[in-house]
Amino acid sequence: MSRIEELPDVSDTSYASQAKPEPPTTSSPETPFPIRAKPQSQDASTTPSLPPAMDSVRSHSADEIVQMMKKTPLFMTDLEDGGDDDDNEGNIQLEALRALQYEGTRREVALGFKERGNEMVAEKRWKDAKEFYTKGILALKAPRKKEDDETPDDEEAEGKKVEEACYTNRALCNLELQNYRSTLHDTRQTLLLTPTSQKALYRSALALLHLSRHTPALDAVSRGLALTSPEPPSKPPSPQHTAFLTLHSRILSAQHLAATASAERASAASQHRKQQLALHAALAARGIAMRTTTAQPPDLEDAVIQLRPDPEDPKKKSELLLFFPVLVLYPELGGSDFVKQVAETETWGRVLDTVLQGKDKTEEQEYTPRGVESFAETKEQGGAGGGGAGLVKIGRKVRLLDFLKGGKVEVVDGVVRVFVVPRGRVEAWVRGMRERRG
Repeated sequence: MSRIEELPDVSDTSYASQAKPEPPTTSSPETPFPIRAKPQSQDASTTPSLPPAMDSVRSHSADEIVQMMKKTPLFMTDLEDGGDDDDNEGNIQLEALRALQYEGTRREVALGFKERGNEMVAEKRWKDAKEFYTKGILALKAPRKKEDDETPDDEEAEGKKVEEACYTNRALCNLELQNYRSTLHDTRQTLLLTPTSQKALYRSALALLHLSRHTPALDAVSRGLALTSPEPPSKPPSPQHTAFLTLHSRILSAQHLAATASAERASAASQHRKQQLALHAALAARGIAMRTTTAQPPDLEDAVIQLRPDPEDPKKKSELLLFFPVLVLYPELGGSDFVKQVAETETWGRVLDTVLQGKDKTEEQEYTPRGVESFAETKEQGGAGGGGAGLVKIGRKVRLLDFLKGGKVEVVDGVVRVFVVPRGRVEAWVRGMRERRG
């Protein structure tokens, strides 16, 4: 028996490599050959489409069509023309024909492939081993040979054992290649042949664990524990039973972690919903108008409207304040400043002091906290005879809430926008704004 035939030998797997996904195909039953994708620059609106069958032929040169036909068993002159094994994965007819090249019964051919696969496993060449086990399975499914008709009945029973070993060992290769769903397929085929296969149950449980399917994984382990339970119970447990016990503990631990993470996510989502409801209620109670201009507002990370206690007055924990991101625009300069959080009780003068103090916007020092005037746009009035959008002047002593409440000034895309203009340029700027709005 080879190393992989014992259950404890597979309980410590590395899963180091990642399986290569199968490439997509563009062929269909209506086309004899795959249709090659056309360049994006072609104008499909001016060029009529060919029927799929003709398009598939026109997509390739004559030499390419000949090479593709040679890969089809009907036109093949040499089995080696079928291409590499990777190119023909799933081509059961071709692999079966190749298997018939070997001398001996189907079982003998499959046994040779199985032993070659075992050698690859010993060298941890998982992909090569998988290919040999696949060839062994296909050899057993190939048409009966003359030698098969001359073999005794017990040869068929031995063939089933070889088939079971190929499926079981290919499941190990798929585990190492992290092809967990393929592992489940192979272990399922093994259990159809031998429902009490310990290796199939163990590898099936491992694959289910990696797929986070903890309940069926525990079921597979429970069946394995029942099969390996020591008789009598006082007898020391076998290595196989110990391996199942260890895997059982791993699955229970993973299940607990998954349940904890799920509960935490549900709690966080519930808390977020409550916070959003409280925030919307606070905005509505203050009469603050909100407007979104795009289906995907800009991602401002933590610079969002919040409802939370005032950090400068920790004694009033029950009193929650609204905090807004504020964008200070300098239209005459084409620049801006962004303040991530401003409390609704903050005066506009303090905001200006923060963004302008000690920072000259021009050489003439026009942008000083007391040398500018601030404006916010009012929302447009709908209906016949209604006025368009206007401007409202914001004084230094005005609180943020004072010019937002009542819904005259909108918070657009979650941000308060305020224009700051030097006093000497206000009249020209206001006139220009009115002209642009018509």
